[in-house]
Amino acid sequence: MNKVIISPSILSADFANLEREVRAVEKAGAKWIHIDVMDGHFVPNITVGVPVVKSLRKVTNLVLDTHLMIENPEKFIRPFVQAGSDLLTFHYEACADRAGNIIDLIKAEGIKAGLSIKPKTDPREILPFINKLDLVLIMTVEPGFGGQEFMHECAMKIPVIRENAGNELIIQVDGGINNLTAKICTSLGANSLVAGSYIFNHDNYDTAIQSLY
Repeated sequence: MNKVIISPSILSADFANLEREVRAVEKAGAKWIHIDVMDGHFVPNITVGVPVVKSLRKVTNLVLDTHLMIENPEKFIRPFVQAGSDLLTFHYEACADRAGNIIDLIKAEGIKAGLSIKPKTDPREILPFINKLDLVLIMTVEPGFGGQEFMHECAMKIPVIRENAGNELIIQVDGGINNLTAKICTSLGANSLVAGSYIFNHDNYDTAIQSLY
């Protein structure tokens, strides 16, 4: 069994047929679905919110991997948990001064907690929180839009996190993931990959997903 978790990002899916898209990637072998929540403030784009998570929960048993690219994430923990999120990842840059408290709030809801860092953030800044986290998400593009080119220098944050964490920590990478960049990330210690356009723009989801292992 492959230990790498592939989490297709619905940001690149056909929103007019979202249930069909999710069922298709599930059939192709995906175990997680990545949901990018953007507020137009923390990042310069607006995407989906609680209603979409709630709708997806009704049509899939896959892990709903919800990525909060928003200001004041603590205000939305309970609504996203109640909607069906299995994991909530928020951005360190949005609330660095209270990141520890937000991790505790997420865990208190009985789900997994993740912390994400943008390309310019030094991974050493989040090391104090490592032992409280289930997942660290390393962005290899600037968050906000899909289809950006992979930033190789950001991948070098992976071993910094891995060297300071136990093997149980999920290190996820998001941004410009394809069959080539996936191998770079996993060779450095990542064990979860978010891929949007690479999967959903491919004419065969099964082939696309399998090529990421």
